[in-house]
Amino acid sequence: MNAHRCCVITPGGMEQNKVGERIAGGDPHPPSFMRRSLDLSAKFIPVAILAVLPKCPACLVAYVALGTGIGLSLTAATYLRLSLMVACVASLTFFLAKAIRPIVRRMRISL
Repeated sequence: MNAHRCCVITPGGMEQNKVGERIAGGDPHPPSFMRRSLDLSAKFIPVAILAVLPKCPACLVAYVALGTGIGLSLTAATYLRLSLMVACVASLTFFLAKAIRPIVRRMRISL
């Protein structure tokens, strides 16, 4: 019975390739222009929403009514404003943690 090439032990005692191991030749492909654009816009959208989000719920009611024609109560506008703020801050925190993770890993390795 012939052994597979990946399971053959070389004279040095090391296995040539382990089963299931993938070897990439060269650097991985850089992200496309579309992917970079989507990543960048995903980071700017929460910032833009927080920048234009009105401070009072009555102003939010007016913006929604002007933009969509749908009327909101002040209570609904208050909850909508709060949920928008929480979602934007949570996504910005996620992007920040994602950006810091490689730096922390490098610091652990160098220590």
